[in-house]
Amino acid sequence: MNTAEGFFAVGAIIGPSILARLLAAGLSWTWLYVIAGTLCVALIGLALLVKYPETTRASGSSFGGTGRAMKSPYVLAFSAGAFLYVGVEAAVYVWMPTLLAGYTGSAAALATYSISIFFLLRATGRFLGAWMLTRVQWQPVLALFSGCILLCFIGSVAGGVNWAVYLLPLSGLFMSVIYPTINSKGISCAPKSAHGAAAGVILFFTCMSAVLAPLAIGAVGDAFGAIVYGFWLASGLSALLFAGLLINWLLNPTRAVLERLDASEYRVRA
Repeated sequence: MNTAEGFFAVGAIIGPSILARLLAAGLSWTWLYVIAGTLCVALIGLALLVKYPETTRASGSSFGGTGRAMKSPYVLAFSAGAFLYVGVEAAVYVWMPTLLAGYTGSAAALATYSISIFFLLRATGRFLGAWMLTRVQWQPVLALFSGCILLCFIGSVAGGVNWAVYLLPLSGLFMSVIYPTINSKGISCAPKSAHGAAAGVILFFTCMSAVLAPLAIGAVGDAFGAIVYGFWLASGLSALLFAGLLINWLLNPTRAVLERLDASEYRVRA
C-alpha cells in the first residue's frame, strides 16, 4: 500500500507541474481538460482489460456490507486514525502557506517552496516506508513516526514561524507511512470478501476529515485572531493520533483478528 500510495504522491507532484508548464507555454485551458479527459478514457480502458482476482467468501463468515463494516470496532478504530491523520496533514497543505505568509527570515526560499518540499518528502517517505515495513513491525513504526509529527507541530507553534518553516515541511517525511498503513491494516481486519466495504468506511472518514479539519482550524484561527491558534488544534489532533498509535503498539489489539483472517484466507485458497 505504501508503494502504491508513493506513485499516487508522485503523480500529485508531476501533474500540477505539467499543468503549470503547459499554461506558461500558452496552451488554452480547454486543451488541458481534453488531455485530462483522454487520460480518463485510457484509465477506463485499462480497468476493462485488467483481469481481477476472484474472491471466495469464507464459509461461516458473517461479515459483509457497509453496515457491518460500520459496526466493526477494528474498522472504526482505524477509520478514527485516518480521520485524525488527515486532519493533521490538511493543516499543513491548507494552512501552512497562511502561517508562513510574510516570513522574511534566512529561509525565505524554503518558505516559498514549503508545500512542494512537504509533498516531495511525503512521496519519498512512502517508498522508504515500503522498504522499512518489510524489516520492522508496523506498530512501532507508526507510533514513532506519529510521535515525530507531534514534535514537529509542537515545535512549530512554540517556536513560531522561524521553526515552522523547517519543521512543517519536514513533517511530510514522517506522515508518509501513516495513512497507507492505517488504511491497509484497517481493510485487513475484514475478510477479503468485505475489503471493499471496509475500504469505503475508512475513505468516508478520510473525506469527512478533509472537509471538517481545515474548516475547524480556520475557524479557530479566526476566533483568536491568528492562524497559529489553528495549529494548536492541529497539534491536539496529532497528540490524539500519537496516543492511539502508541496504545496500538503497546497492546497490539489487532494481532488475533489479523492472524485469524490470514489463516482463514489460506484455508479458502487451499
